[in-house]
Amino acid sequence: MGLATVRTLRSRPAARRFLSLCSAAQACSPFSPKISAPDLISHLFVSTLFLAMAVPAAPVTAGHRRFDYDVIVVGAGIMGSCAAHAAASRGARTLLLERFDLLHGLGSSHGESRTIRDAYADARYPPMVRLARRLWADAEAESGRRVLTPTPLLSMGPRGNAAVLAAARNAGAEEVDVVGRWGGAFRVPDGWVAAVSDHGGGVLNAAEAVKMFQALAVKKGAVVRDNAEVVDIGKGPGVEGGVVVATSAGEVFSGAKCVVTVGAWTSKLVKSVAGVDLPIEPLHTMVLYWRIKPGHESELAADAGFPTFSSYCDPQFVYSTPSLECPGMIKINYHGGPPCDPDERDFVSGGGDVVERVARWIDEFMPGHVETAGGPVERLPCMYSMTPDEDFVIDFLGGEFGEDVVTGAGFSGHGFKMGPVVGFILAEMAMDEAGVELGHFKINRFDGNHMAKDKDDKGL
Repeated sequence: MGLATVRTLRSRPAARRFLSLCSAAQACSPFSPKISAPDLISHLFVSTLFLAMAVPAAPVTAGHRRFDYDVIVVGAGIMGSCAAHAAASRGARTLLLERFDLLHGLGSSHGESRTIRDAYADARYPPMVRLARRLWADAEAESGRRVLTPTPLLSMGPRGNAAVLAAARNAGAEEVDVVGRWGGAFRVPDGWVAAVSDHGGGVLNAAEAVKMFQALAVKKGAVVRDNAEVVDIGKGPGVEGGVVVATSAGEVFSGAKCVVTVGAWTSKLVKSVAGVDLPIEPLHTMVLYWRIKPGHESELAADAGFPTFSSYCDPQFVYSTPSLECPGMIKINYHGGPPCDPDERDFVSGGGDVVERVARWIDEFMPGHVETAGGPVERLPCMYSMTPDEDFVIDFLGGEFGEDVVTGAGFSGHGFKMGPVVGFILAEMAMDEAGVELGHFKINRFDGNHMAKDKDDKGL
């Protein structure tokens, strides 16, 4: 069974009965009205992913042996590394190409921490996050590495903010007395709501996670090459089809299928090789570490139960991980940043507006525990690849490539946590040419430019 199953299940009587049963079983709580159709479709989609993963992989067809590789993955960040692992796990001869050094710090998959959270206003994402959490655990068990530290998850915002209410509902969170639980670390304004999910948060070690999936891919037979910048992707010659991938060093590789996961460079590469304008805008943002005031260091630590948290305060979205990778400091960031060219970024002076926004938030919400005088202790550059609606792009490139090239891009600053799920989907699409029920991630949704949304409504 492949992901194409999702497309047909929705119309079957058994599926309709399943949706009815789920609706009837939905629990009522202050955050939980009856479950909506998008919620159920998401659960059905993820359930089908579970089934697809449980079925033994089909062998690679002999017809693909005329190519150097069955699957060529371009871009070795978290998405590409997970896709390469998923393809190699199915027995595909897999090549993973990275333009820079492996584990470089120039894109969106570096550093020591990323949040994992299942609190989303958009009901399509929490089921994907929960499945990803299972896949993270599977990869940890197989590799013997630990990359995920579980934490509670706190979501807070004005009680009238639809995004925070929806996020809390979709996470199964319960309202909490923040001051009582975390010893006055937060100063929550009157009229705000705070909800916690004790098992919904966590911190992922980003660099170690990428390294883990690359190592697992190699263990399954994949070839990983760094300093191999892809400058062209073309159709294979004659009736054999497939793709031909060329690097700046003059190397040429043939493959039955290609997966493009180059992050902030996606628009440039896709425009160059396919003439397609993807509305994916790179943003320059900063990862900020702030000093914890003396005497409070242990209170804000992950091992003390301090949460991963999100603050939905109009017009900004502030998020944080507990003190973990840098003792005595806490990472508190703003979701956003100015547009940038990924090849011409100012790594030194950029991000001043982001720093000011976060400092104002800290002074209002955590003034007794976090120091803002003098600014953050450490600033690390990062990039987001933003779509107009801040939803992902997971689709076949189409045109002359048909279903030979699939791209995963536009993860808009909230995709890392779902890397294992996205990687599996990309590999499944590349190898099965499956018709996947991912209409909300398709490229053609941007036709007419009607998809822009406010970030606060999106509730990322």
